[in-house]
Amino acid sequence: MTLRIGIDLGGTKTEIVALDAAGAVRLRRRAPTPPSYDGVIALVGRLVETAEAELGSRGTVGLGIPGSLSPATGLVRGANSTWLNGGRLDRDLAARLGREVRLSNDANCLGVSEAADGAGAGFDTVFAVILGTGVGAGIVTGGRILEGRNRVAGEWGHNPLPWMRPEEYPGPACWCGKQGCIETFLCGPALAADADGPGARDASALPARAAAGDAAAAAALARHADRLARALAHVVNILDPDCILLGGGLSNMAHLYEEVPKLLGRYVFSDVVTTPLLRARHGDSSGVLGAARLWD
Repeated sequence: MTLRIGIDLGGTKTEIVALDAAGAVRLRRRAPTPPSYDGVIALVGRLVETAEAELGSRGTVGLGIPGSLSPATGLVRGANSTWLNGGRLDRDLAARLGREVRLSNDANCLGVSEAADGAGAGFDTVFAVILGTGVGAGIVTGGRILEGRNRVAGEWGHNPLPWMRPEEYPGPACWCGKQGCIETFLCGPALAADADGPGARDASALPARAAAGDAAAAAALARHADRLARALAHVVNILDPDCILLGGGLSNMAHLYEEVPKLLGRYVFSDVVTTPLLRARHGDSSGVLGAARLWD
């Protein structure tokens, strides 16, 4: 049996999946992500070796990370799990596992999975967004990842929020060193803080609270939907993808799929906007399934 192993390295959890030659899932499990570079190397090594021992077969390994490898240095850069930055993760994991490891941005992996057999199947150009603790995107066209010359294609979360209102300017400070990045307005902790004040980080209960009449929750959700529409309008104006799909924790908020498409027309430079906004079919597992497909 030949395995394709995928790993999704998240800020709080790491997931592994093993696919057989037919693409069927043979194993899937999760573990807490250690907040250190050496801890990540040890965890990934242990997960892969345990999976292979359990299934009695060796496999290819693909890894989705919250960042990318610099084409100049080969080092991880742009990861909001900042302990990864500056590491030669592909080389160090290859040494740990005794084989080549393919890495890509976690949003790229989301896009690959969903374009293959998820919500983006049948669309030529897919813009795949992660809305979670961080915000990013991947671009898949013709079934292939668009990495870009500098390997930053899709790093939309670190553009400034478009059409800022006076009360929004200059925007919150971002971990990347700039202010007003889309991520600082659209990530889960930002939405929670908008509703409940500094220190709040969990936005998952806001839709239920809004439905029950909580005015602060409803207002925060409305601001968030409008900001997402503004941010995605820039993507449509530049790339005009065949579909936009959402993954990450906030993608489970059903109102986004009703409200954002209605708002896009205010901002897109077109007399018609028919771009579908879709929820990732594979949910939280899209990234790890896409990582396994990096060897396809």
